[in-house]
Amino acid sequence: MGNITLPKSLHSSKEKNGNMMKWKTIESKYLTVSPYFTSRVDRCMADGGKIVPAYYVVELPTSVCAVCITSQNEVLVVKQYRHPIEEICIELPGGFVNEGETPDQAIKRELQEETAYEFEEYIPLGRVAANPGVLNNYTYFFLAKNGKPHGKQKLDENEFLNVEKISIAELKHLLNEHQLLQSLHANCAYYALKELGKI
Repeated sequence: MGNITLPKSLHSSKEKNGNMMKWKTIESKYLTVSPYFTSRVDRCMADGGKIVPAYYVVELPTSVCAVCITSQNEVLVVKQYRHPIEEICIELPGGFVNEGETPDQAIKRELQEETAYEFEEYIPLGRVAANPGVLNNYTYFFLAKNGKPHGKQKLDENEFLNVEKISIAELKHLLNEHQLLQSLHANCAYYALKELGKI
């Protein structure tokens, strides 16, 4: 496959007339404030001076997740109940970045807490914004390799999950069959499999 050339308009935040497309926030009002769900309404000025009277934003902390491969070439996945959709989901280990942490530090801590494994290598796979029309956070992806059991799980108070081992082929099957319902984790699985040369 040859290189794909993007239109010039996709490389720039400026329109043809030279005006910036970025909005200016005139005023923000917080509606709810909590550690994992903060919402606000912004009054903005769009390109050309048009006023957007109410744009709603949900603030969430930066998050991380990883495809974790053990020294036995097994993939660690977690199963947990997700109340908003009332389903038990197969997911990748991960979580929120704490204040003062970098994503690199957070993924090591989260993997230790959730899986009780330590990994020799962490390969960054990029970041995505889950829904930038509403949410303001990014999720950073990693491929963690050569994991070995280390210590004990340290789960949050309301965190209930089971860690299971599957093959890399099974992970690919879960992705292809749309069994990874958490869209961010499906993205991470895709980029990890691509890094491993499996896609």
